[in-house]
Amino acid sequence: MEEKIDNLENKEEKYTNSYLNTAWEWIKSILIAVALVVIIRSFLFTPTVVSGQSMEPSFFNTDKLIVNKILYSIREPERGEVIIFEANQEQDFIKRVIALPGETVEVKGDQVFVNGELLDEPYIQDEIDAAKKNGGTYNNLDFPEAIVPEGRLFVMGDNRPNSQDSRRIGFITYDQVIGRADLVFWPIQDIGLVSHEVGENK
Repeated sequence: MEEKIDNLENKEEKYTNSYLNTAWEWIKSILIAVALVVIIRSFLFTPTVVSGQSMEPSFFNTDKLIVNKILYSIREPERGEVIIFEANQEQDFIKRVIALPGETVEVKGDQVFVNGELLDEPYIQDEIDAAKKNGGTYNNLDFPEAIVPEGRLFVMGDNRPNSQDSRRIGFITYDQVIGRADLVFWPIQDIGLVSHEVGENK
């Protein structure tokens, strides 16, 4: 009888140990998963929501994007890339890089000049053509010729008539840049990689 009790106790002990081991493995897995999410969101990639119309027709209000936060620790931003940057303590802006440090930039009507040469902007060409057909211009604010200082960028929204960008707020610093918009994940019908068409000088 005592042997049967001992065997029963041994079985219960093994079952308890097995249960505890399984529970501990689950806890470790959950902790690792949470840590990875925190690391990825803090240092590598993070979701963001487009607020406003300044990047139409490329992006629309409430579009949801994934921002690559690690890219610019490897290299500097390039012309044509869509970036997210800190505009102030309360707001982040999304704009397109137009001119780089050391380059001369000028905006005259719908023409953007970089180093004295006209910049090709395929991402808004349809809007420019439509405005021209109606006898007007797509852009509503010029920017006098200026040299982009070192460590700074000249950025503009694709929605030229409705964008708070370098034409108004001036050059932005590399320190303000959070990352590059790399993926649209909402709305579902627009899911896909972000096109960073690089405008070429004509």
